[in-house]
Amino acid sequence: MTGFGRASVSVGDKVLSIDLKSLNGKQFELQLKMPAILKPYEFEIRKCLAENLGRGTVDCQISLKEAGPSVPVSINTQVARSYYQPLAQLATELGLDTTHLLPSLLKLPDVIVSGGDGLKEEEWELFKKGLQEAIKAINKHRNEEGKALEVDLLERINQIEKRQTAITALDPVRREKLRASMNKSMQEHLKEEAIDRNRLEQELIYYIEKMDITEELVRLSNHCSYFREQVATAEEGKGKKLSFILQEIGREINTTGSKAYDAGIQRLVVEMKDELEKAKEQVLNIL
Repeated sequence: MTGFGRASVSVGDKVLSIDLKSLNGKQFELQLKMPAILKPYEFEIRKCLAENLGRGTVDCQISLKEAGPSVPVSINTQVARSYYQPLAQLATELGLDTTHLLPSLLKLPDVIVSGGDGLKEEEWELFKKGLQEAIKAINKHRNEEGKALEVDLLERINQIEKRQTAITALDPVRREKLRASMNKSMQEHLKEEAIDRNRLEQELIYYIEKMDITEELVRLSNHCSYFREQVATAEEGKGKKLSFILQEIGREINTTGSKAYDAGIQRLVVEMKDELEKAKEQVLNIL
């Protein structure tokens, strides 16, 4: 989702430079700075950027350089007075000198007004092409980042599956240890003649089934496979879907950990959670 794009376009005697920068974000947020001659087209510029960039915090800086004769300017005295009065009052209250306020006043927004005309229709069309070039450049940068993210995400899933395989291998030993522990506990607290062997066997089966993690491991495997399929698709806006799949992966990992009652499996579960958190952070960068 991060990227940078730049383009310059000559329109008549003007040169307009467009700089685009995109950072990660759940929604589309645009910070737009542009010269006054583009104000009539602000809505169209915002719409174009939103449609082509999707999500992210986007900073768009458009600067103007006059290539021809200098353009006459005028001072908006009404705006200047509205700035001066509160500034002068504040300076007086703070005991500051008010004789040098004019240089600062001239730098405030809309005090100096350009006397140049706005863009002509053909100049606006040229600018739009330049804007598309900047968008194309930033999307190219995003695609390159996306390839690196794909490699990283798949590696995180690989690590989760690797530990899932290790848990599957440990599970039969864990089951036997649980059975032996329950049997030993019963013998220590009950007299031999008081033990109902059939009932004991039923209770052991009940608790072992309650602690069974086979179903969680199967679902985890399915979620990981589904995640791989979605990463490989060319579908737009799949970032949220991948995030949902990671939530399901996390649910199965958590349930496995809570039912395992085994130190070796618990360690593997912690490692899986670590990989999962890294994947969640990375998937936020995907549109």
